[in-house]
Amino acid sequence: MDLQDTKNSLHADIVIIGAGLTGLTLNYLLRSEGLKVVVVEARDRVGGRIHTLHKKGEPTVEMGATWFGSKHIHLVSLLKELGLGWFPQRLGKTAIYEYMSTSPPQLVTLPDNDEPSFRIKGGTSELIKALNTCLSSDQLLLSTRVTAINDNGDHLVVQTDSGTIKAVRVVSTLPPNLFQSKIATSPGLPERLLELMQQTHTWMGESIKFALTFKEPFWRNAGTSGTVFSNTGPVTEMYDHADFNDEYFALKGFLNGAYHSVNKEERLKIILGQLEKYYGARVREYINFHEVVWAHEPFTYAPYEGHIFPHQHNGHEQFRQPFMEGRLYLAGSETAPDFPGYMDGAVASAQFVARQLRKEL
Repeated sequence: MDLQDTKNSLHADIVIIGAGLTGLTLNYLLRSEGLKVVVVEARDRVGGRIHTLHKKGEPTVEMGATWFGSKHIHLVSLLKELGLGWFPQRLGKTAIYEYMSTSPPQLVTLPDNDEPSFRIKGGTSELIKALNTCLSSDQLLLSTRVTAINDNGDHLVVQTDSGTIKAVRVVSTLPPNLFQSKIATSPGLPERLLELMQQTHTWMGESIKFALTFKEPFWRNAGTSGTVFSNTGPVTEMYDHADFNDEYFALKGFLNGAYHSVNKEERLKIILGQLEKYYGARVREYINFHEVVWAHEPFTYAPYEGHIFPHQHNGHEQFRQPFMEGRLYLAGSETAPDFPGYMDGAVASAQFVARQLRKEL
């Protein structure tokens, strides 16, 4: 849908800002309520921080949300409801551990009692695809930025860069810091809330995710491992990222966030330099190099005004209150009291807001 085709104005019962996991789950939960729901997304794609790359001859490569556990009951329940499968992350029995730069990497035995992590069969984007089937073309506005939300008495007016939408209720699923830095409100939100949003950590905001695809999983040979933990970096963690059928292979990891200002070619060079210590020259036989620097994603990340701790203010109780006379809700993984910053938090947040909206509309 394009606002230009509607003479630049729409009417809706609910406007959802953001077509990531929270926004799409919320629309899915409200699908049978008889409400007109419009989802507005600044990107040219749905999914938000779920970003799966598909390339022929390679495994599906996750550049965003990837893993979950059995304790993530809201997500697991949704996957079952949608008929989606999952498989355990391959860790192996050992990991390469680099404690300090002055000591050589060591091969250590992983404990048997660690709770397994899982990945969605076919890629995390399968979840987004399943949810997106419940979103009709006249409900979704892609490449549309929300710039302001104004109280117009009996409704809210959502101002975008291509027109306006009048709504009974508005739900923002943006990271709180991104919301307060990009969207103006009239009347303004409480000062204490704005300060809180400004100081709330954005999940994945500092992450640099990379993957190298290969023809053969040479890291599974005796005496080595695809699981890496390093205190010295620049690669801090890495895992075997083969597909479910174990047909296509990759190593996927995280780069120290300090390297966001380095260009892609230089990042690849330093990654290969570190991995060569573990695997030798075979690491240079990669097929493709993929990366996403999430600090460079303007529809996810906004700079903080001061130092922020991981998960700072995630799940704060103020995020569960409606604002603007009860018409504006804040949702998203950062707002969930349990497992904020995870996919489970995103789903739980959507479920909470759906319950509140059902009571009111």
